[in-house]
Amino acid sequence: MIGTFVNVGAVIVGSIIGIILRKKLPEKLTTITFQAIGLFTIFLGITMALKTEHYLILIFSLILGSIIGELLNIDAWLTKMSNSLKKKWHSQNDKFSEGLVTAFLLFCMGSMTILGAIEEGLGGNPNLLLTKSLLDGVASIALAAALGIGVMLSVIPLLIYQGGLTLFAKLFEQSVTIPIINELTAVGGIILIGLGITILEIKKLKVINMLPSLFIVVVLTIIFV
Repeated sequence: MIGTFVNVGAVIVGSIIGIILRKKLPEKLTTITFQAIGLFTIFLGITMALKTEHYLILIFSLILGSIIGELLNIDAWLTKMSNSLKKKWHSQNDKFSEGLVTAFLLFCMGSMTILGAIEEGLGGNPNLLLTKSLLDGVASIALAAALGIGVMLSVIPLLIYQGGLTLFAKLFEQSVTIPIINELTAVGGIILIGLGITILEIKKLKVINMLPSLFIVVVLTIIFV
């Protein structure tokens, strides 16, 4: 998982730079940066969502996954974990949890994450993940400048999710098909649209509780496509 480890390192370095800049930036610049990130997140989500070719699989994956996530209350669990990390780091940042969740979703829901992890899992060179590492490193500077140290700690779920995809591709390489990649990307895109709406404070959505949809869409695509 060389690509994933490089990605984690890039996010840590970028976050450190962003945290240093955060202390020097006036609040109005931090606010406009945050709004720009929200708009870009919605744009990225729409671009990814349009990759679907099976709308019924997409909607049922989101509905079933969201119900499962709500029953498991993943959002509350992640918030609890984030607050625990906040105490350990003695952070006074009121956007700590928001930074962790936002960075994790942005770094993990993109098509480059899915395609790059699968590429490396199938034995190819981690070219996509290395490119993604550069992009995430730059993005983490802006995110950490706006949201603080929580962005850096997003490398924990990033390592688990992206590394897990790589191992999944390695173990089930015969099952990884283009339709699965497209539908997985589309569901990730819908989740990013929800994240963008939350970032812009249009409405607070429990996007974390939608994460089981990523598993459901793989199962439904294998069964019906």
